[in-house]
Amino acid sequence: MAQRGPKNITPQHKAAMAAGRSEGRAIKNYLEALESNKPRRGRRRTPESIATRLEKIDQEMSSADAMKRLNLIQERLDLLAELEHLQAPKVDMAALEEQFVIAAKGYSDRKGISWTAWREVGVPGSVLERAGVSRSS
Repeated sequence: MAQRGPKNITPQHKAAMAAGRSEGRAIKNYLEALESNKPRRGRRRTPESIATRLEKIDQEMSSADAMKRLNLIQERLDLLAELEHLQAPKVDMAALEEQFVIAAKGYSDRKGISWTAWREVGVPGSVLERAGVSRSS
């Protein structure tokens, strides 16, 4: 069997690979931001309402039986994680959307991603139109 040596990659191929990585990164970042900023049902919690509930949990903890204490501990952990998420720096959706718009058409054509598939993962139709992704694709 012949040994394979290093392949010579043309500058055009290197540029195409870099462009593909850049497009993929823009798509991934936008989709992840859409997912993490998806509206949830119910009233939104504020840091103040979370702090109030944490105080009540601390008060209830002293008189709670073992099962109730377990549930209160889990609720406290969930609330602390939510508070941390609320206080995290906000994602610049406009910038991520612009990068997506630049990359989406080429990515869709190359990977065979349809309008319907984009819509099912939550990309708004107006964003797809701006990107040049057609309904017939």
